[in-house]
Amino acid sequence: MSIAIDAPAPADHPDMPRLWERSARASHHFLGEDDIAEIRSEVMAAFEAAAFIGLALRVARNEEGCVAGFAGTMDGKLEMLFIDPASRGRGWGRALLEHAVDALSAPKVDVNEDNPEALAFYRRMGFEVRGRSARDGAGRPFPLLPLERRPC
Repeated sequence: MSIAIDAPAPADHPDMPRLWERSARASHHFLGEDDIAEIRSEVMAAFEAAAFIGLALRVARNEEGCVAGFAGTMDGKLEMLFIDPASRGRGWGRALLEHAVDALSAPKVDVNEDNPEALAFYRRMGFEVRGRSARDGAGRPFPLLPLERRPC
């Protein structure tokens, strides 16, 4: 299966926050309802301001042309990578990550320490832990692990 990755079309924008929420609920078990609501508004604001803040968004589409996952990079860092739970395990995350690293020059990512599946995925993809922060970028008590891909 060949996975096409491109910039999101305007018609994709309303679905992307819903995909983010489905994915976050399936993988970020440490988040409470208040956390999800707060982060949802931050994600929506980032989508709306992407062009102005330098966030490069890319989507991977399934066979029906619907968004199966998306990634966002900024300043050499993968800021977001979310896959629809119904599409997990089919190569969408790998394809988006490789595109982010190779085409968008983003060999760094922060992963929530409390998301062991994501950490294992990034390690399989050649990333190494480079430190630890006790709080996320917004100051919430969700530890982050900065990762960087090993050079080939």
